[in-house]
Amino acid sequence: MTAYILRRLWQMLPTMLGVIVLVFFLFNWVGGDPAYILAGKMSNPQQIANIRTQLGIDQPYYIQLWIFIKQIVTFNFGNSWSTGESVANVIMTRLGPSMTVLIPLTILETLIAVALALAVAFIRGSKVDRMVMVACTVGMSISILVYIILFQYWFAYKLSLFPVQGWGNSFGENLFHYSALPILIMLAVSIAPSLRLYRTFVLDEVNQDYVRTARAKGVKERRILWVHVLRNAAIPIITNVMSNLPALLIGAFLIERFFSIPGIGREVILAVERSDFPVIKAITIYVAAATMIFNLLTDLLYQAVDPRVQLK
Repeated sequence: MTAYILRRLWQMLPTMLGVIVLVFFLFNWVGGDPAYILAGKMSNPQQIANIRTQLGIDQPYYIQLWIFIKQIVTFNFGNSWSTGESVANVIMTRLGPSMTVLIPLTILETLIAVALALAVAFIRGSKVDRMVMVACTVGMSISILVYIILFQYWFAYKLSLFPVQGWGNSFGENLFHYSALPILIMLAVSIAPSLRLYRTFVLDEVNQDYVRTARAKGVKERRILWVHVLRNAAIPIITNVMSNLPALLIGAFLIERFFSIPGIGREVILAVERSDFPVIKAITIYVAAATMIFNLLTDLLYQAVDPRVQLK
């Protein structure tokens, strides 16, 4: 196990280096000259030259790339161009609010979608099964903006059950008060596609030989689904959940923007609007690193779920 983990971590290095080089050249070639952005419209050549010297972008590209690599390793991307706040502090302070929403969301979505997928598979081919699939298709066709507007209107404005916006200093208050409606909205959006996908995984296992053998031995259908089928369907379910985690971190920007949650997604939107390159580059690099780490954790979970899986 240890040798496998070390080998995988070693294999991540060239991939990570490729991401670093790609991000570096994209921001240097496509992003334009940062000195002109920082100097503003009312500037002169001397001010621009001074800014270029301070940022180190007057150096050759290989020196700039080495500076960029040192920034990543030391977690020191300097300060935000728009606010002057340390980029490291921006990421650390925005990560907590995002995790407050995304971790409960991921747990609830997975449990509910798996339970519903097993229940629908138990009555597969029935009218209820077809109605659920139609409802999932309709739910997937509706934009998340519609969910946000309707849920805010009914649950926040009409019923006064949740606040429309805000964020506090207490974890409990943030989780159960301010995050409740965003989590509910994202559950309504995400359960439909997850249910359809997990139902497919379950039905693929239902037709396997071991299921027919269990039925021939007289094992109850519920036990077959909840014990035997679920354990074998867990591999693709884990893959789906773990692969979506980094995307959720950035993809929650609409929820964070509408509900004024000071998370990573909202920070990305603000950084793009302000052309705040240090923040964008830092988040891009660390999301790429998180994606590779989650892939490693996924492989480790495979063996935990199914001991027959050999990590080589």
